[in-house]
Amino acid sequence: MEKILPFPFRVSIEEALTIQKELERRISLHYTLEDASVNCIGGIDVSYLKSGFSMAVAVVLSFPEFQLLEVQVGKAPASFPYIPGFLSFREGPAIEKALSRIKKEPQLWFFDGQGIAHPRGVGLASHIGVLFDLVSIGIAKKPLIGEFEPPPPEKGAYSPLYYQEKQVGFAVRTRKNVKPIYVSPGHKISLEGALRWALKATGRYRLPEPTRIAHQLSQKLKKEGQDLGPGNTVF
Repeated sequence: MEKILPFPFRVSIEEALTIQKELERRISLHYTLEDASVNCIGGIDVSYLKSGFSMAVAVVLSFPEFQLLEVQVGKAPASFPYIPGFLSFREGPAIEKALSRIKKEPQLWFFDGQGIAHPRGVGLASHIGVLFDLVSIGIAKKPLIGEFEPPPPEKGAYSPLYYQEKQVGFAVRTRKNVKPIYVSPGHKISLEGALRWALKATGRYRLPEPTRIAHQLSQKLKKEGQDLGPGNTVF
């Protein structure tokens, strides 16, 4: 899997703003994926290593069984500063390396981050979705922007998330009496499609299985000593 657009990740803040404006124009919220055609889904999670590198774990799961079919890992320097709203420039290089190794391409990707629920409408799921032409959904543990009413306590309940009088996602209760997650479309999927698939991809836990499993594997790799230093940029 390769990037289809030439926009770089290692840029200045001013250049990053220009890139986000261009990417925002290219985002599509038109959903053309047939639900019945989906037989595998992907998830991305990024963690940070003591060496100053970021490590992206990309997983592919069968659907609806959620069996793990493939895992790929990429590692790159986290050279872009940590600034809210610019996460994709910090994590993008590692994600690009992980995605470049994927052999079994899912029909749908879940990202641990925002989609269009972002100050400029280009969160991690939208940014990477456009660059790689992926159907993508942002799954966040906390809202970055916007206003919403807490959804009812029952599993499957949700409420719309608004930013500047525009709906950009949902607060979704995936377990009874547990904190909601924040779902927003990334690219090539509608608001309703993102909500529907976030619920379809969620099992017994708070997070959808693709990002939950990617996060588990990411933490396992860190604990097993995969922080090998700057000489090893791709696993």
